[in-house]
Amino acid sequence: MGRGSYEPALAAGLTGPYAHLRQIVFSRSLGVSPDPAVEVTTEDPIALVRRLKQEEGLGIWLRGGADLAGQPLAEIDELIVKQYPVVAGSGSPLFRAAFSPRAFKLAGSRVFDNGCLILTYTKASA
Repeated sequence: MGRGSYEPALAAGLTGPYAHLRQIVFSRSLGVSPDPAVEVTTEDPIALVRRLKQEEGLGIWLRGGADLAGQPLAEIDELIVKQYPVVAGSGSPLFRAAFSPRAFKLAGSRVFDNGCLILTYTKASA
């Protein structure tokens, strides 16, 4: 996750908000991790994602804003997009990156009683 996504947890006193997962925070300003279960790194996100993909285990879950998500965009194999039935005005992009279209195909969807929609997309083959 990015530091901006980690900060609200820290403000609430949660130093390891995803204790069931391996937690890595990208930050050039955080310095030392406040929790031994949380790794703070300044490593390039693309290099780190490529390295993690070589390790045994489950998938990688990216929790962060558009700036962080846009960096390893070419390495993303699956998107899970939550859509809520709320209009809030201007919004944030999912990815902030140079224009470079990437094709994904719908792999599944789920609609909840409250109108929330979860869409799962997988990278389309070339």
